[in-house]
Amino acid sequence: MNSRRSVNAQNAGASSISSNTLTMEGVGLDVHGVMLLDDVSMRFEAGRMTAVSGPSGSGKTTLLSVAGGLLKPTRGTASLGSTLTWQGTGDPPPQVAFVLQVYGLVPVLSARENVALALRARGVSLDEAEEHADEALGRFDLTHVGARQVEELSGGQMQRVALSRALVVQAPVVLADEPTSELDEGNRDRVLSELRREADLGRTVVIATHDPVIVQACDVHHALDEGRVTTFEETLAATRQARGTLP
Repeated sequence: MNSRRSVNAQNAGASSISSNTLTMEGVGLDVHGVMLLDDVSMRFEAGRMTAVSGPSGSGKTTLLSVAGGLLKPTRGTASLGSTLTWQGTGDPPPQVAFVLQVYGLVPVLSARENVALALRARGVSLDEAEEHADEALGRFDLTHVGARQVEELSGGQMQRVALSRALVVQAPVVLADEPTSELDEGNRDRVLSELRREADLGRTVVIATHDPVIVQACDVHHALDEGRVTTFEETLAATRQARGTLP
C-alpha cells in the first residue's frame, strides 16, 4: 500500500457519520478573566456545510479553535465522535483540517511546497505529495503559481493556497475561518463549490463568515454574538450596529 493510500485508509477508518460529528456541549472559555465563549452548544454534522456567523469579535475564530482542538475550553467539551478534540498539545487531531484566517503559510516556500507539506507531515512521499498538491491547487485555479513563493502572491491567492493545503489531506472535518474574505465573487463561488463537494463526500464542513451569501449556501446556520449563541436576527442587528447602520 502506498503512502497516499495509507492516508486515505486512515481517514476512511475515521469517517463514519457518527465519528465525523463534531459536538460542542456547554463550552465556555475564559482568558485573563475575559469570557470569550459562554455556554456554547452546537452540533456539526457530517455531509453538511454549516455556517457560523456574527460580527467581528463575536467569537467565531475562538469557537473554531476550541471545536478543532487548538484551544482547551475552560468549561464544557468539544468532541469528534466520542473523542475530545483537545489533545493537550494545541495541535488539532489528524481528522481535522483548518483554513486559518491568518493562512499559516511558510512565506519562503512555494505554493506547491506549502500544500505538499501537509501531506509530507502525514508520511506521503515527496513526489506523490507534490503531485497531489498540484491537483489541489488546480481546484482553485492556482496551478500556474505553484512554483512561486507564497510571499510573492496576492492575499486572495494566499487564501486559496491555504484552502488547497487544508483539502489536500482529505480530512473528515474541515474548519474554515473566513475562507473567502479576500476573494472576488467568482473565486468566492468557486470556493463554495469546492467546500460543497467536500460535504457531498461526507465530510463535516464548518465555515465562520460575515458573508450572507455563504450563510445562504450552507445547510445549517449558527449565530454568535459576544461569545453566546444567538438568533440570526439578533446577530444581524449587532452586525449592522457595529457597522454604524443602526443607532
